[in-house]
Amino acid sequence: MPVLAGYVPSPEGNAALDAAIVEARLRNLDLIVINASRGAARDDATFADDDTATALRQRLDSSGVPYRLLRSLSAREPADEIVALAAEHDAALVVIGLRRRTPVGKLLLGSTAQRILLDAGCPVLTVKPPSGPPPPEN
Repeated sequence: MPVLAGYVPSPEGNAALDAAIVEARLRNLDLIVINASRGAARDDATFADDDTATALRQRLDSSGVPYRLLRSLSAREPADEIVALAAEHDAALVVIGLRRRTPVGKLLLGSTAQRILLDAGCPVLTVKPPSGPPPPEN
């Protein structure tokens, strides 16, 4: 029963990773970090390239938490990949990052995050990156 973190190379992904490491320590569980993309990795900024994956492994190594880092290129949407992986491993918790939104954008949750929240069979922890300047108005 691991903690599963959805990771993208962004402030939101780093916030999710930080929270997942804390949760895995608190629960004395292993951590699975999944970076999933649909389609070609070269065309998707949310897919961790090899250099990013190496830095991510170093960060996870230094955390002291037992982990597995999975990078998935699949025909499935990332939300489906995360939900399926959580079910397959009987995850105790899924951790994902949320983007800051403008007041209008707050009316809608990102479709990936919304699908994970609605479809995961375990608790989902959503986190935001540390506060910075507000996003520009649309």
